[in-house]
Amino acid sequence: MSNAITMYEYHVWANQTMLNRLKELPQDVYKQEIVSIFPSVSKVMAHMYTVDHSWLEIAAGKDMKEAMRLAEQVTQEAENQSVEGLEAMFAALSERYRAFFRQQADLEKTIVLDNPYAGIRETRLSEIVMQVVNHGTYHRGNISAMLRQMGHASVMTEYALFWYQDHV
Repeated sequence: MSNAITMYEYHVWANQTMLNRLKELPQDVYKQEIVSIFPSVSKVMAHMYTVDHSWLEIAAGKDMKEAMRLAEQVTQEAENQSVEGLEAMFAALSERYRAFFRQQADLEKTIVLDNPYAGIRETRLSEIVMQVVNHGTYHRGNISAMLRQMGHASVMTEYALFWYQDHV
């Protein structure tokens, strides 16, 4: 398994670990509005889902501008979900990623990104996967801080813990 795919599997595991923790908490915590990085944990999770979805669309050949236009609709759908509903959406999306990995044998293939904010750039598919993983790690940290702010413990989602879960 390539490093990029291993890291993606870590991302799936870490998201599921966080979702499992969110399901343990009182139901209102998920959508509780607070003054923080995002207005609620549900908004962070929806953002993470939207970005994961958008990067898969881009990796599969969709123009970045088009993927960004679709993001608003995807965000609305994700924000309207319960924890369990978003969990199901993440599970389906991870299966789409795995199918993409099976279909796309060469994750070192270069594609051209036309980012309307940053310009044109060549990047490898493996770099897109690493962006997805890094973005998720960043926002799981936001969620941990938000949970603490609301008086709840978070959960460990470090890559090193993933090693010991028989995933690598």
